[in-house]
Amino acid sequence: MPKNIQQVKTDAAPAAIGPYSQAVIAGGFVFCSGQIALDPATGQVVGATAGEQTVRVMTNLMAVLSAAGCGFADVVKTTIYLKSMADFAAVNDAYAASLGDHHRPARATIEAARLPKDVLVEIDCIARVP
Repeated sequence: MPKNIQQVKTDAAPAAIGPYSQAVIAGGFVFCSGQIALDPATGQVVGATAGEQTVRVMTNLMAVLSAAGCGFADVVKTTIYLKSMADFAAVNDAYAASLGDHHRPARATIEAARLPKDVLVEIDCIARVP
């Protein structure tokens, strides 16, 4: 890896299942790869609904951010990928609960035809390094 890019890795989130990092730090920002609702201990999908899966996704993202020395308050941008826009409200509620009452980063939400392991939601983010 180039010397000005630092790889972030934690056992508290699912390991990368391809040729990518859980996150990288570059230029004062953390770029987190998309997280899905995998339990890092078992590798199994957690949650039957999009809302339940979002709770696990946000837990995984927080673990990666923590390993990079930051948290949700440092997030500047997220992208949410949904299997169905019909799940938007449920995902939005779980996402907002994870972020807390005050922080609202920029965001895009996209409906995707298919997500890894046929999950209902995937979220990635960019955060500043404090």
